[in-house]
Amino acid sequence: MTDAGRHQPPLRLTRADLDALPNYVPGRSPADLARELGLPEAIKLASNEVPYGPLPGVVEAVAEAVAGSHRYPDMGVVALRQALADRYGVHVDQVATGCGSVALAEHLVRSTCLPGDEVLYSWRSFEAYPIIAATSGASSVRVPNDAGHGHDLASMAAAVTDRTRMILVCNPNNPTGTSVRKAELDRFLDAVPDDVLVVIDEAYREFVTDPEVPDGLTYLDRPNVVVLRTLSKAWGLAGLRIGFLVAAPAVAAAVRKVVTPFSTSMAAQAGALAALAQADEVERRCALVIAERDRVTEALRKFVPDVPSSQANFVWLPLGNRAVDFGKACEARGVIVRPFAGDGVRVTIGTPAENDAFLAAAEAALT
Repeated sequence: MTDAGRHQPPLRLTRADLDALPNYVPGRSPADLARELGLPEAIKLASNEVPYGPLPGVVEAVAEAVAGSHRYPDMGVVALRQALADRYGVHVDQVATGCGSVALAEHLVRSTCLPGDEVLYSWRSFEAYPIIAATSGASSVRVPNDAGHGHDLASMAAAVTDRTRMILVCNPNNPTGTSVRKAELDRFLDAVPDDVLVVIDEAYREFVTDPEVPDGLTYLDRPNVVVLRTLSKAWGLAGLRIGFLVAAPAVAAAVRKVVTPFSTSMAAQAGALAALAQADEVERRCALVIAERDRVTEALRKFVPDVPSSQANFVWLPLGNRAVDFGKACEARGVIVRPFAGDGVRVTIGTPAENDAFLAAAEAALT
């Protein structure tokens, strides 16, 4: 290479528009924080995991599957899709699986949007939504949350244009825990054109106790509605990455066409089948989380009165510009939470002892 060539600016090899996207931020390693602080352990309440370990039978099923890991998994995910269809009372042709519900949201955008089309969602909502839209060349349309930190569905409906191809409704909403109720969702779906896909993201459905929060599966008589679910949260399979969607057969078929081949791994399929056999234990664990969620919310409102009621396995502290400092204060006491700069802090519900440690850290930071 000549000296002149050596000083030329490097060629651009990736899309310039991605520079403006934030990186998806995973929860910090508790082992790293414990070493940093010189503690025997740290507590991670940042990633919305359920703290009770794998469900009975999952480890054994995964171990058995791994013995055949030199073979490809079933690309059609036939047994798992049938098990999901049976559990949720839908036809197997309506089901598609993927590497978590977030991957399926990405596949839905790929199935519906061309460059210049619009994906509409509330903000703040799930932090992966803008990344998902941008990677498909679609434009994000963000509609601000309402004063109660939830979806403003009337404003979302008003924001629909002839370029809108897909709308994401996160219910309960991540990270605020707020929920859309049936009457307002009915009005919204009636207002959205039939050729716009409405994706109801129900990653936290199992933690819902409000009877007015509808089950998205009851809207499948509308061909433009898709329901996303995951086995990462209540079903305890976060480390195996397995999610599913239920939709009109034509929509589900399109998604299965664009899914990365074999992306639902052999271990994930086996673990999911074993987990689905433990519905009673899942319900018991969810009840423990819900009881702690209510206790933590009540305690936090002594310091932050406008903590919204959550229907998920986390709570939201609308701390605005104090969010990052609050997160650092909690980490200094060995508790990892998830701050969103300028907005608030999401805190996963853990075991009673973990929640007590967080509440002590919160009181120290807020008083």
